[in-house]
Amino acid sequence: MSRSDAGHGSVKTYSIGFGLSLALTLLAYFIASHNLSGGWTLIYVLAVLAIIQLFVQLVFFLHLGRESKPRWNLTAAAFAAMVVLILVFGSLWIMKNLNYGHEQPVDQSPQQIIQDEGIQPSSNY
Repeated sequence: MSRSDAGHGSVKTYSIGFGLSLALTLLAYFIASHNLSGGWTLIYVLAVLAIIQLFVQLVFFLHLGRESKPRWNLTAAAFAAMVVLILVFGSLWIMKNLNYGHEQPVDQSPQQIIQDEGIQPSSNY
């Protein structure tokens, strides 16, 4: 492989990456559609398969590990992971707090809401 082709894969590596990605996708589909596991076990299994597929994509298609300065790619990947985590957990947190407002009975008085929230009324009034 010449220096100009250092960042590109061959047909063999792309085929291996495609085969692995296809196999992981079909495995996840098979596990979910045939109810081989349920509940949290299913979620954990699908998450592990997704993480494995992430690394297959990074290695075979984005050629992570073949560059001259891998530290920059690691920094960019860590930053991207942090942004994704903030988006996912931030969205879940916001949705949980939005759902709290819908759990209150319609006929609940403002005084009951203040008491439930633990808000101390100020003595300025």
